[in-house]
Parts: sequence; C-alpha cells; structure tokens
Amino acid sequence: MWSALPQRFVNDIGIDLGTANTLIHVRGRGIVLSEPSIIALDRTNHSVVAVGHAAKAMLGRTPGGIDVIRPLKDGVIADFDAAQRMLRDMLGRVQGKHPWRRARMIIGVPYAITPVEKRAVREAAGQAGAHAVYLVEQPTAAAIGAGLPIHEPGAHVVVDIGGGTTEVAVISLSGIVHCQSTRTAGDELNEAIAQYLKKHYGMLVGERRAEEIKLVLGKRSSNGEPQQIEVKGSDAVARVPKAITITEDEVRDAVHDCIGSIVASVRSSLERTPPEIAADMVDSGIVLTGGGALLTGLDEIIHKETHLPVTIARDPLTCVVRGLGALLEDIRLLERVALDD
Repeated sequence: MWSALPQRFVNDIGIDLGTANTLIHVRGRGIVLSEPSIIALDRTNHSVVAVGHAAKAMLGRTPGGIDVIRPLKDGVIADFDAAQRMLRDMLGRVQGKHPWRRARMIIGVPYAITPVEKRAVREAAGQAGAHAVYLVEQPTAAAIGAGLPIHEPGAHVVVDIGGGTTEVAVISLSGIVHCQSTRTAGDELNEAIAQYLKKHYGMLVGERRAEEIKLVLGKRSSNGEPQQIEVKGSDAVARVPKAITITEDEVRDAVHDCIGSIVASVRSSLERTPPEIAADMVDSGIVLTGGGALLTGLDEIIHKETHLPVTIARDPLTCVVRGLGALLEDIRLLERVALDD
C-alpha cells in the first residue's frame, strides 16, 4: 500500500497530534508546522474563525458568538468534529497549492489508547484527507526522535511529558516492555499554578496566563538567581484588574506536588522492570522528551530519586514528530512499531 500511488500524487506526513500542540512533518521537507491544538468556531454558522496560534490568542477574550475549543484531552480526541476541522485546516496549509494530493499519515497516539479512541483518530484523519493512516505510540516515536537505537536488545527508558499525559516507557527490541501513563502533565501544572495564585494572592488567571508563568521554569536565568515574574489577572474578590510579582521559587512550590507525581510514575515503572532490563538502565539511563522536559531542575530531581543518569533529549518538544518523520524513511521499522487496527 505504501508504494501503490505515485509520489507526485501523495504527501507522506507525520503528525504529532498532541493535547497542547500539533506538529506536522512532511517527507522531504521536515517539520513544516507547529501550532497549538486549538480551534475557534463561530457559534452561529459553525464556520472556522481561527486555528492554532490565532485561536490560542483568543482564549478568555472571545465574545459570546465564538467558541474556543481544545479538541484533545489527555492525549486523545474529545471533540471529533473540532479535531477533524482543525486537522483539515492545518493540512490545507501544509499541502499548499496541491490540495488534491491524498496524504499517507503516521500519527502519534498515547500508549494506553483504546480501540474506540484509535478509530476516532483514524476517522478524523480520513475526513481530513488521509489515504492511509498508521498509528504509532508516542513514547516509541519519542525514543526514535531522540536518537535511541530501539531496535537493539538493550533497554531504554523514555519519559515523555506532554500537555495531557506523562508516559514512562521501557523500550527494547522495537517494542514497549512496560509503560505507565499519568494525567499529571503540562495542563495539570498550569492548573496548579492558577490554584496557587488564587489561594495565596487572591488572584484569578486564565489558562494562557498560567502557561506563560510555567514557561519561566523552562528558562534558566543568566546569573543563576531566581527570576521575578510579574503576573496580571483579576482580583478574586473585587473582580478588578490586579498585578503582583512572584518569584521563580514560588512557581516551583506551586508545581511541587505535580512534579512529585511524575517522579513517582518513573520510580513505579522502574520497580516493575525485569532484572535483565533493569541492568541495562544503569548505562543507558533515562531520556526526557516532551515540553515538560524543559522544566528547570526536573532532570536533577529524577536523578536524585532513581540514581540513574538522566538526559534531556535535543529539542524535546519535537522528538515525537521527528521520530514519525524518521519512520517515513524506514518502512520496515514502521511495520514493526505501527499499531494494529
């Protein structure tokens, strides 16, 4: 099937359909799109108002006639129609002047995806113009994108911290030996920050503002001193605009429990690993991927708890989509790692 259609009529596309962001890789062109997984729809005529960055800028600012929707929740499709329309819009931008091309797509999905959820992803891709759809578990794609030799007998541990889920996977011989998934991920960190500000400062902030605060933890200050962050929001009591200043350490306190949950998932996965595979980990260590890998100090915390070497993958945000792109070039490996219908 892969070679049945002439290349000039087909786009080979890898899609990291994430809760927070969608990234698209086109064979021969590399990563061509990276946008938030958000769509804005007109409530009256159901037309698409904006997708991606433009839709994210509308969060919390829209008039009554526009709905801003995040079609994915916890890594899977929660709103089928919105997901399909978002995908169609993004693919339309990618395909440019050749919308008639039938796309062959490899899509990254969570490890614990159910048959119903798999069918929803396939149908959404088909409605968006896919000729053939291959589903690959995101931890596997992340490991490939991080440059790990997953086809070898030695074990590798990947901790993929996305927007909706954190997945801790032990991979060997192109397969997942054990994987543990938790919903403590980027979205939970945002919510923890918002709740901290409400409890300690009586301030209400939206999802977009909380995410901006979280991103400070992904940037090390030049002098090593804790950074100060100006936060603007609404007074929880008076409901008037309000501005405060908090420190980087306070943000770290806000997400402390969430980080603890992620570390506990890593420890639990290691405890369930067979002895022979556990021995391999002493040398190979743990690789962090996904946006959460950028949280300053997370690698040190995991190292302290597991006593294993911890490495942050190069450009962790794009590991999954780069892995999918690599599979576009290695059909034999794709056939080994793709999920059955």
